[in-house]
Amino acid sequence: QVQLVESGGGLVQTGGSLRLSCAASGLAFSRCVMGWFRQVPGKEREFVAAINWNGGRTYYADSVKGRFTISRDNAKNTVYLQMNSVKPEDTAVYYCAADSSIVVYTTSGPYDYWGQGTQVTVSS
Repeated sequence: QVQLVESGGGLVQTGGSLRLSCAASGLAFSRCVMGWFRQVPGKEREFVAAINWNGGRTYYADSVKGRFTISRDNAKNTVYLQMNSVKPEDTAVYYCAADSSIVVYTTSGPYDYWGQGTQVTVSS
């Protein structure tokens, strides 16, 4: 059974930092593309960042480029999202997702597995 478990969310002040983690089990993690998405009530889930199987290629939404960093540790079956210089508009539930294909997608449709999400709230 595939499980993706996010952690590290919480309340942070504007300009602060937070690191999200997503621990995966039940899948060939080192062969998966991993992504982070976020969603606020009433809006569609939006792409935040993605990373290919070996970490050699990363992709970011324009809104987070230069502030967020995605990384992975295949030995620990874990993907991370380092969030720096956070803004109130970063407030959302953050989800990690896994895709068993080779192509790195920046849309949610192709991703096969999803975590339960972790809330990030940025206070102004």
